[in-house]
Amino acid sequence: MKANINQVLVGKKAVLVPYAASHVPKYHEWMLSEELRELTASEPLSLEEEYEMQGISAPSICQLHLPMLDFAEKWQVDEDKLTFIILSREGVDLPDDSSISPSDPQLKQCPMVGDVNIFLSGSLQNLRSPLKRAYDSEHEEDREEEEEEGHAEVEIMIAEPAYRRKGYAREALQLMLHYATGHPFSSSTTIESPLKIAPTRLLTRISETNEASISLFETLGFQLTKRIQVFAEIEMRWQADLSL
Repeated sequence: MKANINQVLVGKKAVLVPYAASHVPKYHEWMLSEELRELTASEPLSLEEEYEMQGISAPSICQLHLPMLDFAEKWQVDEDKLTFIILSREGVDLPDDSSISPSDPQLKQCPMVGDVNIFLSGSLQNLRSPLKRAYDSEHEEDREEEEEEGHAEVEIMIAEPAYRRKGYAREALQLMLHYATGHPFSSSTTIESPLKIAPTRLLTRISETNEASISLFETLGFQLTKRIQVFAEIEMRWQADLSL
């Protein structure tokens, strides 16, 4: 997405950087894991297919010396997907704000640990309009009509086992949601949102057996709104400011 192509979000543990061609080989390595493919409902892909899936042309030997943006062009213009790669800043002295550039050489010292995404459905105008209906049977028809106007689906993956259950997922979500909405999900320095998505448009779909992820999203204001039995998933929506 063009909105975040030059954006870096810095937390206490995690650093979020825009997805670049240089990240694809590591991401491909992650997706060779049957466990991660199952958790993310992904199919095994070749490295070349992975570049294509991310909207990035697989680089030839000569292209490896070209600027990153030359072969991230398609990804940049995908306005339906906001993606950040999650890095660990452990042991790396970075400024505690978002003034750092994605090309800063210090970021090369920060290992990749996962990614966080928001998939946009509907116009940005609709996504900026808060839902007004509560999640109960009395307002179900009106609520579904509102939901059809647009939603923003949140996904997160901490792919490296050594970085799980250490607060990276929570902080990465706080930074991402703060950036996407402008709502203070994190207590860090004020983050300017170029999208200003209404928080009530946020949803996530999680395996009904993934108790850790369900608990994590609950701490961020998401609540169960639907069970999708055919996929053994639940849907959770942010509704901390709705009168239930």
